[in-house]
Amino acid sequence: MKTRTILLLAALLLLPGIPTLADQPANLLADPARIPIGVWLQDPANAAKYKAIGINCYVGLWEGPTAAQLAGLEKLGMPIFCDQNAEGLKPRWQQEILGWLQTDEPDNAQELPDDKGYGPPILPAVMLTRYQAMKAADSRPVMLNLGQGVAWDGWYGRGTRSNKPEDYPLYVKAGDIVSFDIYPVIHDSKEVTGKLEFVGQGVQRLVKWTDGKKPVWCAIECTHINNAKVKPTPGQVRSEVWMALINGAQGFLYFAHQFQPKFVEAAVLQDEKMVKAITALNAQIQELAPVLHEAAPDKPATWEVTGQNPSAIAAITRQHSGATYVFAVAMTSQSVQVTFHHPGSGASIEVIGEQRQIAATNDQWTDTFTGYQVHLYRIGPAPK
Repeated sequence: MKTRTILLLAALLLLPGIPTLADQPANLLADPARIPIGVWLQDPANAAKYKAIGINCYVGLWEGPTAAQLAGLEKLGMPIFCDQNAEGLKPRWQQEILGWLQTDEPDNAQELPDDKGYGPPILPAVMLTRYQAMKAADSRPVMLNLGQGVAWDGWYGRGTRSNKPEDYPLYVKAGDIVSFDIYPVIHDSKEVTGKLEFVGQGVQRLVKWTDGKKPVWCAIECTHINNAKVKPTPGQVRSEVWMALINGAQGFLYFAHQFQPKFVEAAVLQDEKMVKAITALNAQIQELAPVLHEAAPDKPATWEVTGQNPSAIAAITRQHSGATYVFAVAMTSQSVQVTFHHPGSGASIEVIGEQRQIAATNDQWTDTFTGYQVHLYRIGPAPK
């Protein structure tokens, strides 16, 4: 079975000096049965709790990696992306460390020393030089996480490079896996607040800027972060995650910190309702991982939105084990009605996870999406 992840990673792993899959038998990044689901900059002491809710990798370590941090994660079977240092480069951690992290959000204005304000972003050329040095030291993939300017041109936090999206096709050359973060639910700008579509649009842009040749990830909000008045609901988190995957993301990570109303590093673990929802969401994604990894069929489903917003729905079609799947998400806060067309649809369409069937006539079916709603359709035999 040829999958998107295998095809993308094959090009990377066949470069001179890069280990083959045979050298990395447990490599999460090359497993067609799993989607990488990470958590950002968390204490290894909580790794067992994160693993229990479906997290399968860490991204970042505070003032690390240290031998103690890596040993703790290794014991629990939790691989990691981390900074490249002398400890991490030791052969001892060849299997534990999935890859390396670039400087986080280099596209944002950079804080100056001695509280002297902010200077310009780190230039793409500088990031490319750092990337080349990291690859010369070790061949494992380098993850580059960019800021919200990926999705929102008006992000003033880029300073002198605000409204300069032309920087990003240059930035993406400085990583093997390219990620970004934007948190619309807790956002403080009226241009973004509550507009979950920025997540999907950011993924679309990274896929375009990388020519679809590099895995794209994104960060997902799940706590107050720095907004004491509001935090995402489980439904909004589900919408953002599926929006990312449907628009082309091949992995994602949760931002679990809270800074307001008080600092809590692992805030998501204190939210029982969110923990339950994320656990179910992560389990559903892994169940459907083999489907997501499949390439699009020669004749994918098509769809028509009733109303005046034809771009209101993002959808993908996959075929796996004799069944056809259509995964769709509303990229709008408005309710829309959608008619899907797919040859051989039969008389009934299963809506995965919703305990309902939809009648199909003449190879088409119609469904309604409320704001940012996700529907996952299966046509044909259910998995055994």
